[in-house]
This record gives sequence, structure tokens and C-alpha cells, in this order.
Amino acid sequence: MEKLIFIYNADSGKLNALMDSLHKAVNPSSYSCKLCELTYGALDEKKAWKDFRKDLEVETSFLHKDEFLKAYASKFGHKFEFPVILAQTNKGLEVFVSKTEFEEINNLNVLIDKIKNRLKLYQEA
Repeated sequence: MEKLIFIYNADSGKLNALMDSLHKAVNPSSYSCKLCELTYGALDEKKAWKDFRKDLEVETSFLHKDEFLKAYASKFGHKFEFPVILAQTNKGLEVFVSKTEFEEINNLNVLIDKIKNRLKLYQEA
């Protein structure tokens, strides 16, 4: 595996970030980005997530949905559901953690464990 690409179900920009923060605070049950919800507090990245990211032994990229679509969609011709974590391999982009899987994750530790376990599978393959 060459890289993990984390794609938020949110668009880039300061105004969008502010609106997302307000949405999470006012009506968290209807917020559409589970990756954001799990890894960020009201304004900042959660410390446990930041520490985990720093210790990952694989290159990572973090993109908002609009950034990903601009950079990757036409190149690979795939349509992904967001949020999603993709693995960039010599075969192209593969779903590493799907939107459906995100919906079943209820806390940050579960997400971290899932990523660690999947990385082991990729290393063994």
C-alpha cells in the first residue's frame, strides 16, 4: 500500500468548517460526516486521533469531498460514498473503510482499532 486517503463528507473552506461545527453542536444526530464526528471536537482535532495519525507508518492524505472530487474522480472514474478511507495501491484506489462501516463505528477507539487491523491485513498480503 502506498497511501491512505481519508475523505471527509464535508467541503473545504473556512465558512464550511464553521457551518459544520455549528451543525455538530446544534444537531449532531443529523450530521453527515462520521469521520469528522469521530476525529474532531467542536473546533480542533482530538488529541488521541492526532497522536494516532502521527504514529502511522503509512503515508496519509486528508481531503474534503470537493478536494477529492477535483483531484481524483476523473482520474480513477470511481464514485465513492463519503466519508471513506481509501487505500492507494499499485492497482489504484481501494475502499479501506466504507461509509457503511463508518455508520457502525460509535467511538474513536473503534475507528483506530479498525484502521490498525486493516493495516495488518495489507502488510500480510
